[in-house]
Amino acid sequence: MIKYVPEMTSVVLEEIPDRVSLAVDISNCRGNCVGCHSPFLKKDIGKELTPEVIDTLVADNFGVNCFLFLGEGRDPETLLDLADHVRSLGLEAAVYSGREVVEDIFWNHFDFIKVGPYRPECGPLNNPSTNQRLYRVVDGRPEDITSRFWHRGLEAGL
Repeated sequence: MIKYVPEMTSVVLEEIPDRVSLAVDISNCRGNCVGCHSPFLKKDIGKELTPEVIDTLVADNFGVNCFLFLGEGRDPETLLDLADHVRSLGLEAAVYSGREVVEDIFWNHFDFIKVGPYRPECGPLNNPSTNQRLYRVVDGRPEDITSRFWHRGLEAGL
């Protein structure tokens, strides 16, 4: 089972380049990022995320073209099934994983995958020294698009 925190669901414009994304925070996080901004997501909290819930969220947020899973939870099979459901709706599916790498099967279910735990000394995705990477999946293969964020970090003086 995958759980999400309904109160944290929002439409975001800067997480996935050129996409209007519906960002859904997933609980039961497996990560241990130093300086985690949402440590409560390590707990088993929230409501079950099902295809029916996704349908309602998408219908209530007209104009989104990407569904962003902010975390993976602890049920990879269900996560992949939910990503397939998102794609069946004509949306792109994205996942932010705090892990260094994801299993090869992920590249067949998502259009965007962010990997790498947050490390304060490396900075966030918009810092050229970041250890994190955002990949766009093209024909089942990862294409690193992380550098698309770097102009934002440079403007902010990072």
